[in-house]
Amino acid sequence: MNDETMGQEDAAQDAEACAEALESLDRISLDEIAFDDSGVDVQDEPEAEAQSDDQDADDVEPAEDEAGREDTESEAGNQPESDTGEETVLLDSLPAEDSLTRELPGLGSAPVVDETIAMGDIPLPSVPSAREAEVRHRKMSPKRRNLMVAGAVAVALVAGGAGYAAWNGYRQEQAAAVAANAHTMMSVQIGVHAAGLDCSAGSKIPVQVSGQDSDGSSVSETLYVDEHGRGIKLLPGNYTLSIAASPIASDGTVYTVPTTKAQVTIKSDGQDLSSQAAFRLKVPSADTVTDDQIDAAAKYAEEGGTSSAAAAKVLQQAATARRDAAVNAVSAQKAQAARDADARHKATDLYQLDIPVEWYGKVETWQNGSTLCIYLAGDSDTPIVTLVAVREGESFTPDEGDTVLGAANLGNGYTVYASGPVYPYVVLQTINGRTQNPVSTYPMDTAIELVELTTGNRYTYSQIKNVLVGKDGKADAATKLETDYLAQILLPSIKAQD
Repeated sequence: MNDETMGQEDAAQDAEACAEALESLDRISLDEIAFDDSGVDVQDEPEAEAQSDDQDADDVEPAEDEAGREDTESEAGNQPESDTGEETVLLDSLPAEDSLTRELPGLGSAPVVDETIAMGDIPLPSVPSAREAEVRHRKMSPKRRNLMVAGAVAVALVAGGAGYAAWNGYRQEQAAAVAANAHTMMSVQIGVHAAGLDCSAGSKIPVQVSGQDSDGSSVSETLYVDEHGRGIKLLPGNYTLSIAASPIASDGTVYTVPTTKAQVTIKSDGQDLSSQAAFRLKVPSADTVTDDQIDAAAKYAEEGGTSSAAAAKVLQQAATARRDAAVNAVSAQKAQAARDADARHKATDLYQLDIPVEWYGKVETWQNGSTLCIYLAGDSDTPIVTLVAVREGESFTPDEGDTVLGAANLGNGYTVYASGPVYPYVVLQTINGRTQNPVSTYPMDTAIELVELTTGNRYTYSQIKNVLVGKDGKADAATKLETDYLAQILLPSIKAQD
């Protein structure tokens, strides 16, 4: 058998051994494939070489030159090898003249310095020649060669497996951290605004929570937050938040519950959701709060919005008392308004009207048939306006010194005419000394009040005196001011009698 045939056979054996090693990797332990360097060099090598020699002798008769080389190499195995041999030469076996201890040049009789490098018994490696490596490979038994190949493959696979195990362990740690985080309650904050609410004295705000946590479990519960929106703790997940009922402030204030709902996703602890879930609780008029609203607020206050059922009861009583007081106040106002309206309402045989609110309490009236006079309270000689009903087709002439200030058609064949002094002009003319008529002379406070009543305070007294009227004696601007105001507050209320 030539060298090429032997190499092919060895390669086939190597491939078969590698395949067997891969298939039986799960049966190979590190203890089985670990090698002791000293055992291989001292014990296995002679045995392997002997088996290789026997196999070579049985299978092939080597050529004379190869046999001679093998004999020479066999004999050389019993002799110390050369510098290119397999074994190494120790430093302590060198001749004395080759020692590393030497006299330093140029020092003459200087003491000898020992520069010996203590290498111990560490051998210096030698590199075999290509021919020696080839011979050694041929001498190695297939069994040992296969084991070495299998060992190398196994070590590589084990090393790769160790790397995979490390990466897999890291992934498992990350997964475990995520899983642990998914089962940790997260504190979140929402946005709430309730004017005047202090949950340390009143009740907390009940928040209805529904949705699904990270485990896929359905969630439906009521949690409570303070006036800052803090107090919710949930597992990570997707939820819908809404206000379940009103809280109750310490003074008994009950709020209007917003109908809005917010969709949120909880991912981490301390998450601020105020931009996604913001609720504004408005304060309604206390008299409009119902018993149902108070009862619902008290129910949630007792279930978790306060420290105890007794505290919830106190707040419920405060809410009821506040509502009742508001209702009573509104009722009293309505009753007074009704009395005032009745007092302001005037009627003749042909028409009826309401005294303007702005005039109520400041004027009085007298009546004669279908004529009604409205005058300054406490002074019947100072009429503000006189109303007279005139049949259609008939003319109307006001009293001396009065001016027609407006008219209202009743639709029943009559028209009501309003007449009286133009006080923004008359009063100012009197004050300016334009007339000496005692009837037109008024004290300053009376003059100011008459101007206010006939103009509705749309201008100050000084504006009327200096701008609208002035000293030119013209009454047009003052007259228009009064007629416009009466047309707004008095004439629209004049209606035909039922």
